[in-house]
This record gives sequence, C-alpha cells and structure tokens, in this order.
Amino acid sequence: MTTDQKGTIAETSIIAAAVKLGIGVLKPVNDGLRYDLVFDVASRLIRVQCKWVLRRGAVAVVPLRSCRRTKDGYLRRPYTPEDADAIAGYCAEIDRFFWIPIQEVAGRPQMMLRLAPSRNNQRLKINWAEDYDLDARLKSLGAVAQLGERRHGMAEARGSIPLGSTLFEARMG
Repeated sequence: MTTDQKGTIAETSIIAAAVKLGIGVLKPVNDGLRYDLVFDVASRLIRVQCKWVLRRGAVAVVPLRSCRRTKDGYLRRPYTPEDADAIAGYCAEIDRFFWIPIQEVAGRPQMMLRLAPSRNNQRLKINWAEDYDLDARLKSLGAVAQLGERRHGMAEARGSIPLGSTLFEARMG
C-alpha cells in the first residue's frame, strides 16, 4: 500500500471509532493543514492529526511528524501544540486505536507504545499501549457512547426515529 492509502485507511477508521463513541467529527474542506480532523467532545473542539501506526513485535510505533518532499529535499516536521491538540493513531495489524495528547510528545519524531511486557521485565519509563487507548482517553474527556448497555452487558441501541413510525408508514403504504 502507498502512504496515501495507509493514511486514508487510518483516517476513516479513526472517524468510525469516534462516531461510535458519539463524538462529532468535522473534516476541514482544504488540505495542507497540520491536522486532519476536528472532534467535538463535550462541546470542546479538538484538532486531531491521524496517523498509521506500525507494529514492531511487542511495540506499536506512532509517528509524530509529517514527512514530505520539497524543492530543498525531504522535510520532516514534528507536531507541536500550535499544529494540533492530539495524535490519533490506528494500527491495522492489531486493529487498535491510540490517543496521544500533543503536550506529552511535542517535538518528538515518534512514540513507542508497549503492547506486552519487555523480555527484561523493565517497567520504568515505558509507554504502555493501554494507557493511550483511544476509547478510554476520549471517554475521560467527556465522550459518551451512543449505545446503552444493559446490566448483563449486552449492547442495546435505539435510533432517533420514534418506534411507532415504522408501523405508521407500513399502514400508509
């Protein structure tokens, strides 16, 4: 796959994940911005840069910079708080989403997220993937899933159309 294809898959997957959480998703009309989407979370607008995440063994590698060719050569620019508010990453290989506030990583080229314990059992200074889980992080910001959940754990959903409207339409047709 090309980098454009990977980026499109990451972005559309992140949009779908956000919508499932009940988040309003806005897409800028023009390209060339340092963010791809805007999330409306609890009446707060958050600029989001979407990234394709690679898995290398027990580590998910989240790129934190843009790369493009210019007349002067290859330009690599890390993201800053002036560019975006968060990086949302999608790792297709393990079908997982990550949310990284830009303040935690501003200026860094990448972030390694550990998916499993290291072989030497190191625990200090490790970024654990579960600490950056997109669902958990966005829910902590005030996102509420549209699906209710019954006490026994089964998902329960109801659309915005009144329940009786389909019966009325069937009688009229």
